[in-house]
Amino acid sequence: MIILKGHKDTKAQRLKMDFNGLPKRQEDIATKIVDAAYAVHKSLGPGLLERVYEVCFCHELSKRDLNYERQVDIPIVYDGIVFDEGLRLDVLVEGLVICELKAVEEMNPVWTAQLLSHLKLTDKRLGFLINFDVTLIKKGIKRIIL
Repeated sequence: MIILKGHKDTKAQRLKMDFNGLPKRQEDIATKIVDAAYAVHKSLGPGLLERVYEVCFCHELSKRDLNYERQVDIPIVYDGIVFDEGLRLDVLVEGLVICELKAVEEMNPVWTAQLLSHLKLTDKRLGFLINFDVTLIKKGIKRIIL
């Protein structure tokens, strides 16, 4: 657990924050996201297209009572100007957690950088990079916290 500077260490705060300083609600969402990814991978296995995993993953999110948006456009604000240049994230869960989905044999480090940029641009703290083209899904899930 992390106690934020300037905050009192109360039992109520300890219940609301985990060791990463994330609210309990975000941790609950994160648990359901990982569970949804496991369910999809268990059923489908590796070797399919990313869009197949995306639609099934979102279905699993719905089964877990999570709201989501697919293919969300991210505006770029630069020098006080808003640019809509086609930057988009795969899945935004409960307006709080970004999920970037992949179905690739080899992960490219640029995708981690991309997720970090998406988190910064959207002012979110938690994201997942999930690659379904692995034999064990636990090796395909990367959690990133800002």
